[in-house]
Amino acid sequence: MKRFIALLLAVLMIVTCFAGCGKAKTESDKAYVKENGKLIVGITDFAPMDYKETEESTEWIGFDADMAKKFAEYLGVEVEFLVLADWGKKAMELETKSIDVVWNGMTITDEVKGLMGVSEPYCKNAQVVVVKSDIAAQYTTKESLSALTFAVESGSAGAEALDELKISYTAVDDQARALMEVQSGSVQACVIDLLMAGAMIGEGTSYPELTTTVELTSEDYGVGFRKESDLIAEFNTFWKKAYDDGTVKATAEKYGIAQNIIAK
Repeated sequence: MKRFIALLLAVLMIVTCFAGCGKAKTESDKAYVKENGKLIVGITDFAPMDYKETEESTEWIGFDADMAKKFAEYLGVEVEFLVLADWGKKAMELETKSIDVVWNGMTITDEVKGLMGVSEPYCKNAQVVVVKSDIAAQYTTKESLSALTFAVESGSAGAEALDELKISYTAVDDQARALMEVQSGSVQACVIDLLMAGAMIGEGTSYPELTTTVELTSEDYGVGFRKESDLIAEFNTFWKKAYDDGTVKATAEKYGIAQNIIAK
């Protein structure tokens, strides 16, 4: 009798395992998002990709924000934007399902590809050094940068570029904060995305006294998903359609980045 019961329990365990394994294999991020009725997009305050027009505004706009809204519409769900308090923990936010995608001018690096699934590249960018205009002429080479104090977004491509140059820096929450630190004089320089520099510094902007000097890297942007997510293929299909029908071009022109978009 004992042997019979043991055999029966073993059979039940096998059946349970097969049932569970079947469920795991059929799990779908697309189905998960549609069941929730919303696509949660992880962002930071990063013009011209994700930003608010005024401090009082509740709506996120920008190239990435506008396209995220269109992707959510394509999926048949609402969109929700969640500001990531620590950009360096974006992969963890994906895995714990605090967010469904990272869509914030994210540079495609080997590290990023090791931590998450990534879409096809959609936009070209660079990491550039920003200083006050009155000292810019002194810092035009990579070798000269070691004399500067820096603020850089934690976990960003800019931070990675300075790490490679073995230049120390103060880590801050986002690129907007890095610019504020330079403007206030608490540091002499920061590293931000070229796209953001074009929108945020120089004559007629919020930071007219700041300018760019050294271009540290050349890079591509991609959208981050959970590893092996079926939303990656959905996004790539959506993007090709949006590119072909002119939506991508029109949105890029609206935010002044048409020259940076990668042709599909």
